[in-house]
Amino acid sequence: MIYFDNAATGGRKPDSVLSAVCAALQQCANPGRSGHKLSVGCACVVQNARQALDDFFQGYGFERTVFTKNCTEALNLAVFSALGDGGHAVTTCMEHNSVLRPLEHLRGKGIADYSVAPLNEEGNVSPESIASLVRKDTKAVFVTAASNVTGAAPDLAAIRALLPREVLLVCDGAQGCGHLPLSMKKTGLDALCIAGHKGMHAIQGAGALLFSDRFEVKPLLFGGTGSESFNLGMPPFYPDKLESGTLNFPAISSLLEGTLYARLKLESDADYVLRLSEILCDGLQANSRLRVLSRPNPCGIVSFTHKLRQSEEVSALLSEKFSVAVRGGLHCAPLMHKALGTNEDGAVRASLSAFNTREEVSVLIRAMRRI
Repeated sequence: MIYFDNAATGGRKPDSVLSAVCAALQQCANPGRSGHKLSVGCACVVQNARQALDDFFQGYGFERTVFTKNCTEALNLAVFSALGDGGHAVTTCMEHNSVLRPLEHLRGKGIADYSVAPLNEEGNVSPESIASLVRKDTKAVFVTAASNVTGAAPDLAAIRALLPREVLLVCDGAQGCGHLPLSMKKTGLDALCIAGHKGMHAIQGAGALLFSDRFEVKPLLFGGTGSESFNLGMPPFYPDKLESGTLNFPAISSLLEGTLYARLKLESDADYVLRLSEILCDGLQANSRLRVLSRPNPCGIVSFTHKLRQSEEVSALLSEKFSVAVRGGLHCAPLMHKALGTNEDGAVRASLSAFNTREEVSVLIRAMRRI
């Protein structure tokens, strides 16, 4: 099957990632819980993964790199830490429900409030529109690195430049990490939330939150950490303060190798995927019955709608008749679909990776002609 659903989960992994997972399963101990050689060895792998992520994203120290089961958990940590005591946030119509639902929960409880920046004519969100929504009680801005519907990427550095210094800038990196060059320090990010199983080449179950020394992140889970066991509260230091329970060692091992792979291949893969997305956009736009929602982008996300068929029907036909895997429907980004006018039937999303080929893209273009 031709796999074009990489924005949901990367379909093919580098050999180094697969080898790391196999090794972790063959000789797996609990990192940080025991003093024997196997446990210590696993703890070293976890530490190397923290350091690799901190280096790759130019973060604020390995101790401020914590592992989560996915990007959703990382975003929840960021939202509830920034607004759990009340206040106001600014976000955008491009955001995933992993941002919108925690914000809406706090609004529904009367704890916090938020404002939403609209989509502009270029299909993106302008830094000026975000800055215009900042109030005296605004504590944080939550913005995606790249839309999971269209692949459009807001200018994070320009957003930071227009924000008051005391306002935190939190980035949902689920679609951007591994595709776009992201430096926390250069951009001025206070938190970066990562989905390891997409552009970072890791397996499912690998997520992370990186945060600055301006951001006090509070735990959502409470439990064992292997440290300060006589303390009935959580340890006061990071990363232990935020990592309760046994870590997903195979997933973290895969994220270490995926990060090292991304560091080597980021620029060349981004150029290649950008070109593939350009070919796909051009080919789909030549079909008069399709409306292409995306512009060429290095994240490889190309969404479109059919004038006569629902997106889920198109997705099913591509799978059943042409053996092409895409995603149809609503993509957990309701405000983005509303802004695009696709809130009823959603969109067909083809998401490419550097492991895809031009011939595979041509197959999709020809299949849509037949459909």
